[in-house]
Amino acid sequence: MRKLYWFQNDLRVQDNPGLLAQQDAERLLLVYLFPVNRPWCNVTGMGAQRERFLRESLQSLQRELGALGQNLLVLHGSAELVIPELVRDYGIDEVATTLTPGYYERRTRAALRSRLPVPLRVHEGNNLFREDALPFALADLPGQFTPFRKAVEALPVAAPQPAPTRLPRPPAAGFEIVPGADEKPHTALPIRGGTPSGQRRLRQFIFDERSIERYKHTRNCLNPLEGSSTLSPWLATGALSPREVVAAVRRFEDEQVANESTYWLVFELLWREFFHWRAYQDDVALFRLRPAGGRKRLHNCTFEPRSFARWCSGSTDFPLVNALMRQLVATGWMSNRGRQIAASCLVNELDIDWRYGAAFFEKHLLDFDVASNYGNWQYLAGVGADPRGGRHFNLAKQASEYDPEGHFVEKWQGRQPQQPKYVTDAADWPIVGTE
Repeated sequence: MRKLYWFQNDLRVQDNPGLLAQQDAERLLLVYLFPVNRPWCNVTGMGAQRERFLRESLQSLQRELGALGQNLLVLHGSAELVIPELVRDYGIDEVATTLTPGYYERRTRAALRSRLPVPLRVHEGNNLFREDALPFALADLPGQFTPFRKAVEALPVAAPQPAPTRLPRPPAAGFEIVPGADEKPHTALPIRGGTPSGQRRLRQFIFDERSIERYKHTRNCLNPLEGSSTLSPWLATGALSPREVVAAVRRFEDEQVANESTYWLVFELLWREFFHWRAYQDDVALFRLRPAGGRKRLHNCTFEPRSFARWCSGSTDFPLVNALMRQLVATGWMSNRGRQIAASCLVNELDIDWRYGAAFFEKHLLDFDVASNYGNWQYLAGVGADPRGGRHFNLAKQASEYDPEGHFVEKWQGRQPQQPKYVTDAADWPIVGTE
């Protein structure tokens, strides 16, 4: 049997159930399709650092597959158009991929299945738990994190599966080396894409530096490698699986120490798990200003182009927000605390529709995944899973607590000349956001 496996957000050979299920093929064609560029909320394309990290991840995967007697065919185009052509050209008998959350992802799978003359197998593999292991039906998924966590945190997490020692040979195809990006990693975050780099960072954070012992108290640090695990970029591309991270934490707890900080890293993986399952349930509502049945904000969210442009470029009247936005564009990274601060500024101080901020983060974040990004933005804007109905941060207090000496603001040139709040040019008239 000739099979085709379509990689998505699972760019690894270890602990990849979908890939491992292809080992009985006579011939195996491995394919990756670059994300389709969908203009959305005045944002288009992929930021330089995010694209650089993705290309490095693909190059790394291609090298790992080469050691297993395989290769990776990297193409551009929509899956529902490209994959049926590959099926025809290479005589494929079955197509497989790994389940990923998201409205467009669901529609793509449905369209692909309708156009394929062969079966499409969809495997689970990017979550801590399989759907059939959850203690509730997906339709009954809790709407908030705490009841979800209480229901699942005692569930066993499956041990990660080792990489195969060999894979079926590919058919004769036009394989090419994945080209790199022009951008280099920023010196403030010198990390590379791919499983070896992700596993090296996992070992460093947990075992070599033992930073996990202090994680709960350092995770809000605004500089990436001084407190955060920074594992999320490899989790987002799938170079690491969440089960690998949990296995490493459990080993450290068994061999060294278990404390509230070691627990907290797993706790945050449960947040990731919650947002992923909620994305399957929310579907297109994940992208609505106010999801059906969701809370309504007390003020109107608008789109004011000038304010949005200032927020994106780090030129607002809030130095810490400016520094965070400049860090994001330069490195592809922002701390969890920083994301909350920047998002609160956009939604509460600038009164802009939260989806524009989510789209800008999508463009630039190394660790973008649709469920966590849009779920967190909904949470902060008060239209998602937050029982408090949104978060409004005191920006001056946040600056005094997390950058008391102003070093972070100074490093990223956050102090910018103040500008008038409004201009009278009719071309800049605010446009009320719509659903």
